[in-house]
Amino acid sequence: MIDTSVALAFFGAAVLLALSPGPDNLFVLMQSATHGRRAGLLVTLGLCTGLLGHTAAVALGLAAVLAASPWAFGVLKLLGAAYLLYLAWGAWRAPAGPIDAARVPPLQPLAAYGRGIVMNLTNPKVALFFLAFLPQFADPSRGAVALQMLQLGALFMVATLLTFGSFAVFAGWIGAALRRSARAQRWLNRAAAVVFAGLAARLALTTR
Repeated sequence: MIDTSVALAFFGAAVLLALSPGPDNLFVLMQSATHGRRAGLLVTLGLCTGLLGHTAAVALGLAAVLAASPWAFGVLKLLGAAYLLYLAWGAWRAPAGPIDAARVPPLQPLAAYGRGIVMNLTNPKVALFFLAFLPQFADPSRGAVALQMLQLGALFMVATLLTFGSFAVFAGWIGAALRRSARAQRWLNRAAAVVFAGLAARLALTTR
């Protein structure tokens, strides 16, 4: 069981990390702005679900395997980059108009949730970050390290949910105003496409 003071210090660090600019919070912002607050919140839930996978990987030692295997790292990052390019293409080609118009159907809940999961799980940097970050707060003298990793992962997910959820609400509010104009919607879609393509390039070029 992790100590209360350690848990508070870890939670504070996790909030600060979630607030710092990065691909995940930028992804939430663009999804919320283009598809609405609910979509952004569902993407956030998906990202947090992906963190479950990374936490389990660290606890089971799988993240260490990823860190030691250039092939596995390369395959995972290219899959993530390809998915982001797919989203960029879809955003660029999306028709402009009010979000509730028949020709611009809203993003389905399961699709938004799935985007968050795929975005998180296909980013090998998250797995390596967890591998480097979580063990710093684990103490073998306080019990099973794997259990402490799971507890720390849960705290990280709570911090991410609160922070990214706030981003989603704010961006959804701004996006709702922009989506009233077909022209603004068109530029919003193009901006999302550029952001997704940029994230894809960043992920494809990242190194361990």
